[in-house]
Amino acid sequence: MTSGFFRLSGIAAALLLHLLPASAQQSDAPAADAATVSTPSDWSSSANLGLYSQYVFRGLTQTNEKPALQGGFDLAHASGLYAGLWASNISWISDATPGASASLEADIYGGYKYTVSDWLGTDIGLLHYAYPGSYPAGSTKADTNELYFGLDAKWITLRYSYALGNTFGSPDTRGSSYIDLSASQPLLAGITGVVHLGRQRYTGPNASNLSYTDWKLGLTRDFSGYVLAAYYTGSNASDAGYTVKGINLGRDHLVLSVSRTF
Repeated sequence: MTSGFFRLSGIAAALLLHLLPASAQQSDAPAADAATVSTPSDWSSSANLGLYSQYVFRGLTQTNEKPALQGGFDLAHASGLYAGLWASNISWISDATPGASASLEADIYGGYKYTVSDWLGTDIGLLHYAYPGSYPAGSTKADTNELYFGLDAKWITLRYSYALGNTFGSPDTRGSSYIDLSASQPLLAGITGVVHLGRQRYTGPNASNLSYTDWKLGLTRDFSGYVLAAYYTGSNASDAGYTVKGINLGRDHLVLSVSRTF
């Protein structure tokens, strides 16, 4: 698991280096026109770390209802370009596939955000879900590539994701998609309410039991940079498609967390 994480971190670092301005990569590069030079102040970075009672993704528990430690790093440019890396422990692959050893999810992503007006923004990018580890012969790896497009309108966000190949270990599912409608709104005493509705649609000859709808209701509160959150999630994922070790991964879940962004 550790070697896979550092290998993916190296890939992310190479991607971030590619995005860095030429003046930062080559100290002897010819001077550019002042209007086009990217300065250090044009770049910003942040890191995040969180502890969760369990990891729920698109309505499905990824850790068999056990705790998850998650963290990531983001780099953004004033032009709207950004890239990042995020990771979490998981268990669903080894739980569902005897002989598989993948216990880490590492996401590498990059994209571009554009501000249309003071109330509307767009976001387009590519996200690679990596699940390093060993897999039994004949099984389909869970690694997934998705192209996404989002609209941010004040407190409402709409995002559409399109799978460019096999989707989370399901063979012949290119073109599967996920649409996510979320809203967050300050309520009282610093508490913010969160509402989410999503639809995971699978395509392919063996996907009849895989498509489902999920939802989430939650509350968050920031305490001097530490964000406490409580979410209640659920889905109509079928028992036939998502039962692992006698548990439907998409059944109702309560998620408690504490996180911080640096």
